[in-house]
Amino acid sequence: MSVHTLDYLDQLESEAIHIMREVAGQFEKPALLFSGGKDSITLVHLALKAFRPGKFPFPLVHIDTGHNFPEALAFRDALADTIGEKLIVRNVADTIQARHLTEQKGKFASRNGLQTFTLLDTIEEFGFDACIGGARRDEEKARAKERIFSVRDEFGQWDPKLQRPELWNTYNGRIHKGENVRVFPISNWTELDIWNYIRREKIELPSIYFSHEREVLEWEGQLVATSPFIQIEPGDSVVNRTVRYRTVGDMTCTAAVESTANNIDDIINEIIATKTSERGETRIDDRASEAAMEDRKKNGYF
Repeated sequence: MSVHTLDYLDQLESEAIHIMREVAGQFEKPALLFSGGKDSITLVHLALKAFRPGKFPFPLVHIDTGHNFPEALAFRDALADTIGEKLIVRNVADTIQARHLTEQKGKFASRNGLQTFTLLDTIEEFGFDACIGGARRDEEKARAKERIFSVRDEFGQWDPKLQRPELWNTYNGRIHKGENVRVFPISNWTELDIWNYIRREKIELPSIYFSHEREVLEWEGQLVATSPFIQIEPGDSVVNRTVRYRTVGDMTCTAAVESTANNIDDIINEIIATKTSERGETRIDDRASEAAMEDRKKNGYF
């Protein structure tokens, strides 16, 4: 009798699909946070495998800061339209106006901290009791602390010291009224796993992930795309470079890497050779302090 052995990508896929189905079974009003980045695109692909030919048991939700890369937004809209699933977009700019929030100032003024308000307002607006996201443990040390089912209190806050055990792939989604669970189906994946899975599944991605020529600001060893959202000052070095993006956040806080990798095989070879994480190399907002991400997460950031 032959025994079929799952390879590691099959195992990761199976785990992620199981987690998504657990969300559908345990929660009344879940949502999938979808930005048009590679990790959330992978989540959508996994959801298609988990629930087709039926409809998703949750909408796609994007908290739009207004500082996104146009390529990611165009891909977001096109994919939602292609698969015929509901896309809810809520804008941080509207929250700033409604709540009279003060925007960050400076060269790379980010709305990352403010998007937490919009996310929590959106959760309250629609009554979402679980939000699925594409965070992975290998991205950043604060995310490495978090469980797959991460409970947030009625204020959206996360306490890293109060987390539930997840023995034998058992996920406890019981919550009190007003609480919320953030769910991370690809938490155990690495950046390399994501790209190997994208290659195997032939998943389409925004062009920004592949090498292209772009005008960038050279700043403290990083290459930041010029845009209306950053301040260019006299003496700044603005040049054209052949770059790609390892991770896609806001234009104000995501740096590119010099690269000629214009296909997935070349990208995978680059990742194998690199010694830094995608966020460690390219995310300006994580440099604010040693605990920048953890502080944001405690306050309700995804």
